[in-house]
Amino acid sequence: MANFLMPKNAPVADVTDGTHLSADVTQVSAVDVQRGAIADIAATDDGTIVATHHADDTVSLLRAGTLAVAGVVEVPGEPFAVVVADGRAYVSTSSSSCDAITVVDTVTRTVVATYSMAFTVTALAASPDGKRVYAARTGDGAADVVVVDTTAERVSTIDIATGAGIGIDALQVDPAGKRLYVATTDDRGSALVVVDAETARVRGTVSIGSPIRDIAIADRVAYVLTSDRISGGTVKVVDLTNGRITGMAELGIGAPTQMTVSADKTRAYIVDYDNVTVLCTLTLKIVNKVKLDARPSCVAVDSDAGRLYVADYAGAVTGLSVEAAKPLLYSQFVATDPVYVPQAVDLEPVTV
Repeated sequence: MANFLMPKNAPVADVTDGTHLSADVTQVSAVDVQRGAIADIAATDDGTIVATHHADDTVSLLRAGTLAVAGVVEVPGEPFAVVVADGRAYVSTSSSSCDAITVVDTVTRTVVATYSMAFTVTALAASPDGKRVYAARTGDGAADVVVVDTTAERVSTIDIATGAGIGIDALQVDPAGKRLYVATTDDRGSALVVVDAETARVRGTVSIGSPIRDIAIADRVAYVLTSDRISGGTVKVVDLTNGRITGMAELGIGAPTQMTVSADKTRAYIVDYDNVTVLCTLTLKIVNKVKLDARPSCVAVDSDAGRLYVADYAGAVTGLSVEAAKPLLYSQFVATDPVYVPQAVDLEPVTV
């Protein structure tokens, strides 16, 4: 494990054999950014890691290979969630006056736009081409999603739901950019709301139950991370072609908060209380638990380099080399324990 008691912004350089955490996870780099807890992290296609620091209202830009700090950008408010697309980082910020979406150019390392938001921003997502950014808002017994057209610089709104205690906990866009998936929670439970991104109309919902912490989208499948005090953490598998829950993995007692999937969709990386749980999405089995020197706060995957980046509450970022899942033999696949499949839930209309 890395020693984070190092000079400010000093990367762990020239890691030759790494610290082997398991057969398929190897530490290759680390840095103590020393700007307080990291709220969220994202990886761009051009090799930049973006980390948000709400303690001093800044966003750090790190070089993916070495995790050296390439620049620090001040933003107007406390930054929390971040998504990246097309050379831009879209950061949710909160100040005494309003919440906002702050746009950071990751090449010039400057703030290039700010979109003020009424009510509280609770989640962010971006279309694969970067032409649309989605911001979930909650306030006055209603939940909606603001759509920022980054090309025309126009803003519109999609009404999601109303009711007591309604909120939005996570957003994801499918790889084609045609569907937006919205995780809602109210006094009755949680649901996955499906929105047509082209028409901005709600197409239906899937009842989930426990509060949703995060969503990850694969080919025609949604992995929904939930947790509560009674059952702990679970990952439910939703077939997006028919809106039915087809499987579930139990993570045990813990407090999972975030999830992302590998480029080949065979691994889910889940931020839990004191570790990153690695779940095989083929078998719904836990295959690893990665523990570092501090409690993890968020994760991001660099699809091109095969790297997993873990940020923590101490203000450090660790780079891990992760291998893809090995193909299962047929005999191995059928020998796995059966996966519990709850009663299927059909799509239902949403009241907006």
